[in-house]
Amino acid sequence: MSAIDVTAPIGVFDSGLGGLTVARAIADALPNEHLVYLGDTARVPYGTRSAHTVIRYARSCAAKLIERRVKLLVVACNTVSAVAIDMLRVELDIPVLGVIEPGARAGVAASGTGRLGVIATAGTVASGAYVRAVAAENSRVEVVAQAAPLLVPLVEEGWTTGEVPRLAARRYLTPMVEADIKALVLGCTHYPLLASMITTELEELAGRSIPVVDSARATADELSAILEERALGAPERPAELSLLVTDLPERFADSASRFLGHSLEGLSVEAVDL
Repeated sequence: MSAIDVTAPIGVFDSGLGGLTVARAIADALPNEHLVYLGDTARVPYGTRSAHTVIRYARSCAAKLIERRVKLLVVACNTVSAVAIDMLRVELDIPVLGVIEPGARAGVAASGTGRLGVIATAGTVASGAYVRAVAAENSRVEVVAQAAPLLVPLVEEGWTTGEVPRLAARRYLTPMVEADIKALVLGCTHYPLLASMITTELEELAGRSIPVVDSARATADELSAILEERALGAPERPAELSLLVTDLPERFADSASRFLGHSLEGLSVEAVDL
C-alpha cells in the first residue's frame, strides 16, 4: 500500500440519502476530517438488486471517490456492506469500513449474551449479514432479525413523528419484544431519524428500557479508532463536506438537511456520472 495523505478526505457512499446519517455521525466524531459523500440516486434502491449488480454498482461508486483521492472509504449502505465489502477491501489500496460489522459489535456489547434484535431492509435481513457478523463476535448471541420495509419511505417523506410512523414501528417491534431481545440494532441508515420514537415504543411495549444501537454512530466510533491506529487523522482545521449525486441534485438537496441535521446553506450538490 502506498503512503496515504492524512489531509485527504474520507469518502462515504450510499445508494441515496440514508448514508448521510453516517456522514453526520462521522462529522460529529471527527470534526477535523473533510468528507466527500456520494449518493447513487440514479440507481437507488440497491436492496432489490442482485448481488452481482450491487457489486458492480459498488465498484463504480468506489472508483468515483478514488478519483477524489480519498484516504479511506466508508460504505454507508447495508446492502453493499452485506455483499461487496470483502471485494472492495481486496481491490482497493485504502482502508474500507462498512456499517454492518460495527453495528453488530456494538449490538453484542449492548445485549451481553442475550438475544439481539436487528431491524433492517428486507434485502439486508435476507442476506444474513448481521447474523454472520454477530456470530463472528460472539457465537452465543442469538439474532432476531425483522424486515421493516415501511420505515424507509416514511423517513424519506419526512414522517419521523406522529401516529403513522409510530404504528408502523410498533408493528415491527412487537415480535422483537415478544422474543425478549436485550438490545436492538438499527440496521438501516435511515432508521436513526426514528431512534427516539423507536426507543420510546420499545420501552412501552416491554415495560423496561431496551438499548437501541445506532450503527451510524458505531461506524463513526470504529472509524475514529482506525484513524488513530494507522496515524491517518487529519490535522486540526475547519472540516469540509462535498456532496455528489448521480441524479436529481435539487431533490437530494431538499431532503439532505433532515439527514445531516443542519442546513445546506453554503453547500452545493454536484451531479456526477459513474
